[in-house]
Amino acid sequence: MPLVYDMPLYRPPSEGRNLIIQATLGCSFNRCTFCSMYKSKTYQARPLGKVKAEIDRAAARFPGAGRVFLADGDALALPGEHLEALLIHLAARLPGLTRVSCYATPQNLLGKSPDELAHLRELGLKLVYLGIESGDNAILKRIVKGASRKTLAGAIRRAGEAGLKVSATVILGLGGRGDWQAHIDGTAELINTAPPTYLSTLQLMLEEGASRDFMAGQPDNFAFQDDAGILAEQARLIDRLDPPRPVIFRSNHASNCLALAGNLPRDRERLLGEINAVRSGAARLRPDFLRGL
Repeated sequence: MPLVYDMPLYRPPSEGRNLIIQATLGCSFNRCTFCSMYKSKTYQARPLGKVKAEIDRAAARFPGAGRVFLADGDALALPGEHLEALLIHLAARLPGLTRVSCYATPQNLLGKSPDELAHLRELGLKLVYLGIESGDNAILKRIVKGASRKTLAGAIRRAGEAGLKVSATVILGLGGRGDWQAHIDGTAELINTAPPTYLSTLQLMLEEGASRDFMAGQPDNFAFQDDAGILAEQARLIDRLDPPRPVIFRSNHASNCLALAGNLPRDRERLLGEINAVRSGAARLRPDFLRGL
């Protein structure tokens, strides 16, 4: 029997080849104005017995699966005992399992103690994907993130204390043309204070369902960044990132006008050189028809 999902289904690009188990439906927060991913769903925990049965079917079809992503928006909102039962069942059915991952919000990372998170890590949860979006408090308020720079830093640290890897995402363009420097400087300060394991950039793109809510929170003079502005943001971010430990940096999501990859701060000059190559016309941006969410 094929696996059947409650659509729409989302997962990070790096989870594209991994087994997806839908542990929850929707997002427990679901108020960020730039995001329309789960607006058609009401958050709920899927019945444990039903999810275990789906794990059994998945294991029969893909017995060699080594990595599992727990969907939907933030499975970490589940109670610790519920997650524990899922992780134990996954390990029992998939003998080659090496990593379980999921989306997380700052609220549900901080809602669990370091000991609770460490226990989940021992059971196989190794990586969480955290959207930080911006490190500027005014922008975070405009997009209704439900978190401040301090809260986001605390969430990253809480995960790190438990031994969890954090893959954090920043959205270039969130400050528009007026507040882009504040957006980037606040983000760099956040990352330098609480570095995640991985840091990725996305470029602001609004699906039709999110445009009205997003613009309702913006100043009247808000103007979207063009590609030149996005490159300026990317360069300023890379120039100002000086984390106390290495951060693996990527801008290879399909929304980005320029794909970059390196480790920071080690590869700062090379990455800035790649941006400058585009600015000088020696290299090209990703064509519009290849960009998307």
